[in-house]
Amino acid sequence: MPVERDKHAWRTEIKARRAAMSGAEHEAEARELAHNAAALDLPEWVCAYVPVRGEPGSLDLLAALRAAGARVLLPVTGPPGPLRWAEFTGANALRRARFGLLEPAGEVLADAITLAELILVPALAVDRRGVRLGRGAGYYDRTLGAARASARLIAVVRDDELLDRLPEEPHDLRMGWALTPHGGLQRLGGDRDAE
Repeated sequence: MPVERDKHAWRTEIKARRAAMSGAEHEAEARELAHNAAALDLPEWVCAYVPVRGEPGSLDLLAALRAAGARVLLPVTGPPGPLRWAEFTGANALRRARFGLLEPAGEVLADAITLAELILVPALAVDRRGVRLGRGAGYYDRTLGAARASARLIAVVRDDELLDRLPEEPHDLRMGWALTPHGGLQRLGGDRDAE
């Protein structure tokens, strides 16, 4: 029986692959993601993120969501715990924050995660069951439980980061979909009891 890779091994491999990407390849994938995101059936409120450290996407994705009529919420850094959110009103209204992030300079909205009916979640990888691999800090794990039960949770990954199976822990909240540059929106298995 082969030894299964742990989360640390997956994180190391995927971060190395992302670091090896050319700028042109990342930009091309970011354009595709922006196009695919704008084509989604968008509700009024969408949670998203500003990509950093090789994460898929760019500010163009956020602009595309807004151009398609959505109001976009972005995470605001704070102490360890659930993420706080503020509305994205454009690239000129972003400020530098902890961990090399960009975040909205506007008012932090209380319980903003409950407004969103669609949540674009950064991920290093996601598997076909919906198990998401994050960076390991747990911010999204502590946040997504407060989202509406009907909210669409969409992991944003590169095409080769949609995997067959990742290690899963009891606290992991499964994603319902993956959004990739070339594969677009893909439904994931999501049913923990179906195994």
